[in-house]
Amino acid sequence: MIARFWPMFRKEFIQMRRDRLTLAIMIGIPVGQLLLFGYAIQTDVRNLPTVVVDESRTPQSRDLIAAFANTGNFRIVAYLDDRPALDRAISRGDAQAGIIVPYDYARSLVRGPTATVQVIVDAADPLSSQAAIAAAAGVAQVRTLELLRGRGGGTAVSSVEARVRPRYNPGLRSPNYIVPGLVGVILTLTMVLITSMAVVRERERGTLEQLIVTPITKTELMLGKIAPYVGVGLVQMTAVLVLGRFVFDVPLTGSVLLLYAISLIFVVASLAFGLFISTLVQTQQQAIQVSFFFVLPNILLSGFMFPRQAMPLVFQWVGAALPLTHFLMVLRGILLKGVGIDALWPQVAVLAAFAVALMVLAVRRFHKTLD
Repeated sequence: MIARFWPMFRKEFIQMRRDRLTLAIMIGIPVGQLLLFGYAIQTDVRNLPTVVVDESRTPQSRDLIAAFANTGNFRIVAYLDDRPALDRAISRGDAQAGIIVPYDYARSLVRGPTATVQVIVDAADPLSSQAAIAAAAGVAQVRTLELLRGRGGGTAVSSVEARVRPRYNPGLRSPNYIVPGLVGVILTLTMVLITSMAVVRERERGTLEQLIVTPITKTELMLGKIAPYVGVGLVQMTAVLVLGRFVFDVPLTGSVLLLYAISLIFVVASLAFGLFISTLVQTQQQAIQVSFFFVLPNILLSGFMFPRQAMPLVFQWVGAALPLTHFLMVLRGILLKGVGIDALWPQVAVLAAFAVALMVLAVRRFHKTLD
């Protein structure tokens, strides 16, 4: 048995050595992903983009805002004039928290018994919102202790109260955050995986020769490859949304028509990327390996599982280069916040650019030859 086994064992190693792309994928992907995600994934959420409405405009209010910034959980990105502007900034996703210091804050510190500050948190992401809520409560507690020490414990001492209002997901329910993300993840996984094997499958089956001799252009061939799966992707999305609404009680507050229109762009982008992968590899096995190398960063760096604000800046830029990152903003914006195209047009523009660029790359990479 050993005499028969050894030649077979040696043959497989020789074949593996000759298939350098597969060998590089098998060794390089685990090492690269370990280094990438080991640095990128952090659950300690800090530096939440925060806007401020300071109606008091006093030294006391400025000290309070500085105390919020000093926690490291809030990163002040803008000072706004009124509350409607704060609401628009949070609904658009420009900020994840808002601090409102009322006009009578300084007077309440003197007269007592309580000076209040309102903190509005985008609770569409429960992990980020929990960190913000805890930090706001901590700021109020520390300011109250400072007042007690400053006045020696007299009866006229005021306390500071942070009234936190979680918005869009007040119950901090995980399904409201996970289910919309699953729509994008499932579409990415299936669409990229299916079309990544489109060209190599034709080559392995020997049917690529028939396509080569036809008068069809490269662009028409690529579009024909993805067209049947566009409908499949929309059906998948419908199934997940229906189950999410009636099984997990996920709200649907925005326009369904707008959601499907933007989803169509994302599906085309995912299918085009799968086709691009198909033009890079030689076998279906390689196509599957490269697809999974792309899918894992989508899950971990797009904001599906971990808040992007907790990641180092370089990995936030890497996440911004993934179509799923922008599609998740669209999903949560429409499903949970009910925002329209006026707030989502930057994400729509990015998704459309991805779809066009990836389709152009796939067409340019494909050659109607066998070599």
